[in-house]
Amino acid sequence: MKKQLRKEVLAARMAQTDEEIVEKSAYITKRLVELPEFQNAGLIMFYLDFRKEVSTGDLIIKCLKNGQRVVVPITDTKNVRLIPSELKNYPGDLASGTWGILEPKPECVRPVDLIEIDFVVVPGVSFDTKGNRLGYGGGFYDRFLRQLRPDSSFAALAFELQIRDNVYPEEHDYPMKYVITENRLIKC
Repeated sequence: MKKQLRKEVLAARMAQTDEEIVEKSAYITKRLVELPEFQNAGLIMFYLDFRKEVSTGDLIIKCLKNGQRVVVPITDTKNVRLIPSELKNYPGDLASGTWGILEPKPECVRPVDLIEIDFVVVPGVSFDTKGNRLGYGGGFYDRFLRQLRPDSSFAALAFELQIRDNVYPEEHDYPMKYVITENRLIKC
């Protein structure tokens, strides 16, 4: 079920034009920046978009200009974890990393303690309106989000086409606080 859903949603996402992604991403990020938790966050973790995910680059630039600290994940496949690393220069600090996703270059790795993170912008394949998330299958974000401070907040960014009635959540899956699409803000 999950495998089939993942395949369907990824195919639909990949079928979008670059113009559609830019336009929808602008609506989504506008909703995100209106969240008080996001506005008050001193340190925000962003994913770096890959394979037609909701685009985060413009927002990263904006946050850096506004004086907010930004971290991005380094995927440690050996220990199955995400390592948050502070980003000072976007996209200058980055190079292609694990699975071809942008990550900080070795000389630009600046690990940050999870306790410092105020807000996390989460990627995913599919979501339901209860905040359940179907990820890419590695469990990296499920593990990571469990370790944040209880008052940290997080939101998943998704296109409306990624919202489904059932994403087949399991025990270890960690639900989202918000899911934001081009059409709505879903409080979970």
